[in-house]
Amino acid sequence: MALEIIRPFAEEQYANEIQALIQQDHLPKPRNWKLSPAAVLVYMTGGKLADGTVISTKYYGSRRTLELAIATLLSDRALLLTGIPGTAKTWVAEHLTAAVSGDSSLLIQGTTGISEDQLRYGWNYAALLAGGPSEQALVPSPVMRAMESGQIVRLEELTRIPTEIQDALITVLSEKTLPIPELNRQVHAVQGFNLIATANDQDKGIYEMSAALKRRFNIVVMPLPATLEEEVQIVQNRVTEMERMLEIPLPEIKARQMEQLVTLFRELRDGKTLDGKQKIRSSKAHLSPAEAISILHHARIHSHYFNKNQLSADQILPGVINALRHIDEDEPAVLQEYNETILKKRSDWKDWYQALKELL
Repeated sequence: MALEIIRPFAEEQYANEIQALIQQDHLPKPRNWKLSPAAVLVYMTGGKLADGTVISTKYYGSRRTLELAIATLLSDRALLLTGIPGTAKTWVAEHLTAAVSGDSSLLIQGTTGISEDQLRYGWNYAALLAGGPSEQALVPSPVMRAMESGQIVRLEELTRIPTEIQDALITVLSEKTLPIPELNRQVHAVQGFNLIATANDQDKGIYEMSAALKRRFNIVVMPLPATLEEEVQIVQNRVTEMERMLEIPLPEIKARQMEQLVTLFRELRDGKTLDGKQKIRSSKAHLSPAEAISILHHARIHSHYFNKNQLSADQILPGVINALRHIDEDEPAVLQEYNETILKKRSDWKDWYQALKELL
């Protein structure tokens, strides 16, 4: 029996949509792009094609943010998507790469332990010792492979990489050239090459980017959803998608439950009620849509196996408490205060109020 991949790359999961767009995209395409910039935007924002194919929405935020990101990939600068954790930076980077290059697998995960070799190239040491530096001994990085093929390469968590290692990218991004002095040659980037990096701007343990490297990027800030409705839509779509991947009949999430969780997140993030009439103590936690998606998905799995497939507030709220406790042991006190000053007064939140009172 063939094994099922848990999470295929975007170009595999949405292959039918990409192929339909390719067939109906009659606009000029940049060299080595699978789609025209306008078609890439349709792939990201969703729509219905002339043949009836429905393109699902991948990003619910500002259309202008996407337009700027797509235009950057055609410029002489690389693209840096930044913002707080959970604002869909990785998601957008992967889907943009899938739509542009048809291959989002050229990926580097930034860590404090990364070396220049992983950004530039390395060596097969057995071959190196046997015959010295040679093409056969060379091990290209994803960056080098993208340069040679004219594709997009992704770099996750750029600011997790020490500054002096980050700067190995400067020549690549400014000159579109990667010198290999050991072989007395250079790799020149082919048309279509570019780099999409992501970075959390409020995370701990980040390294400052040098001014020289910053100038090689167009920095696009990924905002949190502008409205309650937009955030609910994001959470609903991703939770539904994750259920399809799991292939078990999870309990239904009532629209009201999803709206309540997102409301709680937005109010604790903003330090005020949605109507703006009452200020509250804000949380240090990011409480992003990604966190809400994870909490609901886990609560549904737990309810399926351990609560007779019934999803209630007391199944959802432990995830919220844990998300706060991960930030600071005192954070649940913020939620407790919110429960007593805000939720206690809301007649349609009685089950949430009671569940929190018992859990905290």
